[in-house]
Amino acid sequence: MIKKLSIWKVIMIIAFLLSAASLQAKVKLPSILGENMVLQQKTDAKLWGWATENAKIQVKTSWDKKTYTTTADNKGCWLLKVNTPDAGGPYQMTISDGEALTLNNILIGEVWFCSGQSNMEMPMQGFPRQPIKGGNNVIAKANAKVPIRMFTTDSKEGNWVRQFNKKSQINCKGQWLDNSPENVANISATAYYFARYVQEVLDVPVGIIVSSWGGSIVEAWMSREAIEPFKEVDLSILDNDSVVKKPQATPCILYNAKIAPFTNFTIKGFLWYQGESNRKNADLYAKLMPAYVKDLRMRWNIGEFPFYFVQIAPFNYEGADSTSAARLREVQLQNMKDIPNSGMVTTIDIGHPTFIHPIDKETVGERLALWALGATYGRNGFGYAPPVYKSMEKKDKRIYVDFINADKGIYPMWTALKGFEVAGDDKVFYQANAEIETSTTRLVVWSDKVTNPVAVRYAYKNFVEASIFGLSGIPVAPFRTDNW
Repeated sequence: MIKKLSIWKVIMIIAFLLSAASLQAKVKLPSILGENMVLQQKTDAKLWGWATENAKIQVKTSWDKKTYTTTADNKGCWLLKVNTPDAGGPYQMTISDGEALTLNNILIGEVWFCSGQSNMEMPMQGFPRQPIKGGNNVIAKANAKVPIRMFTTDSKEGNWVRQFNKKSQINCKGQWLDNSPENVANISATAYYFARYVQEVLDVPVGIIVSSWGGSIVEAWMSREAIEPFKEVDLSILDNDSVVKKPQATPCILYNAKIAPFTNFTIKGFLWYQGESNRKNADLYAKLMPAYVKDLRMRWNIGEFPFYFVQIAPFNYEGADSTSAARLREVQLQNMKDIPNSGMVTTIDIGHPTFIHPIDKETVGERLALWALGATYGRNGFGYAPPVYKSMEKKDKRIYVDFINADKGIYPMWTALKGFEVAGDDKVFYQANAEIETSTTRLVVWSDKVTNPVAVRYAYKNFVEASIFGLSGIPVAPFRTDNW
């Protein structure tokens, strides 16, 4: 009896060890690799994760019925690339280092990363007491069969999930969600409107990865390596034991937690809606943004992917007639010139004097989508870039202004235009008259108080109302001809 009992003990021990080994062998994946995900089409998409050290990893993909293999390193980390076909799905993927892990309902399509502060974060259901125009209807009509998928680091089931770290991370909380009403309600409205427009036009699956934080400065989204050359930015908190009290205002820690974990995941492009919190250091922002984008592209290492961003909308801030927001918009316009393969959405027509979160996120999302469709996907026949100041000519006590991205002119004609100022050599600006001249179809600006005008400003205040547009309906970007 004693002998038999010993044998059974041995059998039990062996079974336990085999079970433990099996559990240990099961591959672990980052949150971004999961069921319902969208992989970028027609590319070499990276897959990665963790397993037993030095284990052989096999990945089988249903779309091409191929098996891809690699070997984990001595820490169990592994990475490989799989070929993705033209858009389609759903597909299945099995990953194994001894025990199979199967991911179902995978789509192949177009993937965009969406980041920024509260205007990107604002969900389709709105913030408390702050609605999204038309959002309720969009939520009600959402259909899980429509191939839009959403991954968010920001919230779970409507509750905020706040993630930040002083050190760069390899994973974060988040989950791929389908296009059901309850999921659409909690996703970024700007990002969703973009995805919906692109999906309708291209007729392919679209995935959006949303990683944002209200009130955040761009410094918080930059890697340490990208921001270290800017000595005016204090990074000491990253190296001490101080408690981070304001994650959204602390350099690097949002990058570490909410961007770094995704840089292996292949994307098509990047959407950015931020800037309000950098109004007080606009001159530095002018230098930070190109460095930020350059670093993002280096981290992803998939080429000079498109970077489309939103110019901040009109709002009173410290006063409607002050110019901190106007200066930031000017810097953002310069960013579009300084950042290769970038595009800027103007929002001068959707602001509100006392409402910092414009309720019309559909216009923002669709203008971002127009940039992507025109500049990235090569669609033609429509406008997507805002008319931008080109040059001025002084003639007969008046100033004539010309624009780029306005081959067919600007409008409205036969209307007195608002938001213009002119100044003479004394650098004192006066409210000006402006119209699109019938005989020349050029914008002309003048004031009876300025007999020798030398400079023009349009919409160069914190809060203004748009008065001139390109024929596509996209508003002219605010501008000034002086540098005073």
